[in-house]
Amino acid sequence: MKDRTAGEKVLPGQKKIWHVGTLTYTTAGLAVLFGWLLWGDFTWNLKERAITPVGQIMLRGFSAPDWLVGLLIGSLPVGIGLILGPIICVKSDHTRTRWGRRIPYLLIPIPFIALSMFGLAATSFLGAALHDTLGANSPGLAACRFVVFGFFWTAFEIFTITGNCLFGALINDVVPQAIIGRFFALFRAVSLVAAIIFNFWLIGKAETHYFEILMVLGLIYGVGFTLMCLKVKEGDYPPPPVVDLADRRGRRMFASLATYLKECYTNPFYLAFFLATTLAGLALQPVNTFSIFHARSVGMGDDLYGKCLALSYSISLVIAFPLGILADRFHPVRLGIFCMACYAAVTAYGFLFAFDSQSFFVAFLLHTVLAGTYMTATASIAQRLLPKEKFGQLTSAGGIVWGVSSMILPPALGVFIGKMNHDYRFVFLFAFLLASASAITYIYLFKSYNRLGGDKDYKAP
Repeated sequence: MKDRTAGEKVLPGQKKIWHVGTLTYTTAGLAVLFGWLLWGDFTWNLKERAITPVGQIMLRGFSAPDWLVGLLIGSLPVGIGLILGPIICVKSDHTRTRWGRRIPYLLIPIPFIALSMFGLAATSFLGAALHDTLGANSPGLAACRFVVFGFFWTAFEIFTITGNCLFGALINDVVPQAIIGRFFALFRAVSLVAAIIFNFWLIGKAETHYFEILMVLGLIYGVGFTLMCLKVKEGDYPPPPVVDLADRRGRRMFASLATYLKECYTNPFYLAFFLATTLAGLALQPVNTFSIFHARSVGMGDDLYGKCLALSYSISLVIAFPLGILADRFHPVRLGIFCMACYAAVTAYGFLFAFDSQSFFVAFLLHTVLAGTYMTATASIAQRLLPKEKFGQLTSAGGIVWGVSSMILPPALGVFIGKMNHDYRFVFLFAFLLASASAITYIYLFKSYNRLGGDKDYKAP
């Protein structure tokens, strides 16, 4: 018999067969798929967890000004994502090859990402070589190192954005929807393990051994992620939409842009989805951005601050898989409402009571655990709500909303905190307001979800 809500077929011998489009898995085959995807995610997360803090430490060692650090580490990746993300995602949605529509875009950038990491590792040597080559025309050793670092960092971000856009889309195409929440919970667990490994063993050595760290992690990522791409197979997809002849004769770019904007930003359901998820992401930003400054302002030492983070990671790791089960059974939209409501309560507590080290410890621990809970519980929300045929396109549209908002909020909040004499409790107030707005938007999204069929017969608009 076939359970329509679970997306699986149980044969007379009680052997489960899982279906995703034209793909069919036994339970053993599904385990193999999970193994390769999780291995790829582990190598990806080792790279992602390491690159930003190592980059910050390198720039600090080169005596880079704060504005340059903010530009390269903060603004540049978001700006690249805003430009390239939609293009790559829409192109991928319409691609048909014997390798699939996601794997080629994930596989081709791998050597360039690894080479960029090798280049970043050698920044000190290459910068010195550039300085010597320019001789009297050199702007200085430090400036030459900034140029080399900026070149390889930009290249790294350009090629990395492809994976950031399409890894989730690949999962949506190959993992059965009935268990996708549990799968993303495993993804979250793998990410936390990668974070623990890097922060416990490597970050303390980054200032003196960044060359070895980046070289080894670049090699692990290059080999590991390539293996995942070669082992994971995509199914067959329906033919892409036929391109209008008029579009081919010079108006294709403008017609495509108009279609993109119309399909992504005129449907109230998708607008509610973008707004709910963006507000939730923004709600987590204020406390994360200024947490270490808040901790120091109330007398908490860096060691206790680190222990608080380690404890929160451990709690998040323990509850990750149960949250994935809940997401599959009760839907991420419901969990989004619950998590944002709880987070609003915690941030209200932080604003009202986080005056000393002890109360801040409690507020920050609850913030971190609930932030992780939200991320795990709603990790599969796009896969559950967006249509497969336009998944990349719509997720990129949401990424634009998020990218623009996340570029504006931190500096604006920083200016406000400065005017409030650096009273960092106000970051909890901003988080409370954003979380409350997200919870309300999630309620509207949930009502719209029910109007479109709900749990039994949902069809994406």
